[in-house]
Parts: sequence; structure tokens; C-alpha cells
Amino acid sequence: MRIGELAQKSGFSRDTIRFYEQNGLITSTVEDSETNSYRNYKDDCLVWLEFFAGAREAGMTVADLRSIVVSTAESCDREVARAVIQRKIEELEERAEQIGNVVLFLENTLSGSD
Repeated sequence: MRIGELAQKSGFSRDTIRFYEQNGLITSTVEDSETNSYRNYKDDCLVWLEFFAGAREAGMTVADLRSIVVSTAESCDREVARAVIQRKIEELEERAEQIGNVVLFLENTLSGSD
């Protein structure tokens, strides 16, 4: 699919899609016509973009995303991929616990202010 269709389906702007491509998180192929060169994106780019949206909301950086994308590449050692992904899971679980503690503190503060 071309970038406009990917933007429409994903909800990301064309600039954001280009940003992710420039940072090696998604790839495209070039289709040359007589007058233009169009970039085509595979369907899995949409899946990755949906993941990126949630991951960025969860506080993951572009470097975090890149490590996951690289670790899941076909050429990567599966044990390395598992280790990278497991480390990210542990980091997110720790962050979730910290957020839970902040929420609990705020709830206690709110109930104590009545």
C-alpha cells in the first residue's frame, strides 16, 4: 500500500510514517513509474505502527522500538530476540508498578482531604 493509504488506516501522519521509516522501524519498496517513484509498504507495517502507538503511549522510546524491531528480524538469533523482548516486558512491568504506587498515593491523598 502507498503512504496515503497507510496513513489513513493507521491514523499516523505521512511525516510520522516517514520518521519511523527513516529510523529503521518500518521499510518500504520503491515502485517506479514513468513520472513518479512511489513507496509501497507491506501490510505488516500497519501492525507495527499500531504497536508503536501503544508502545509510545507506554513511554517506550524510538531506541526501545528499534531494539524490538531489530530483534524480531528474520536474520536475528531467536534467543537474542527473546532476551530483548523479555527485558522490555520487565521494564514495562516495573514502570506499571511505579505508576500504580503513584495512583495509590494520589487516591490516599484525595480520600484524606475530605
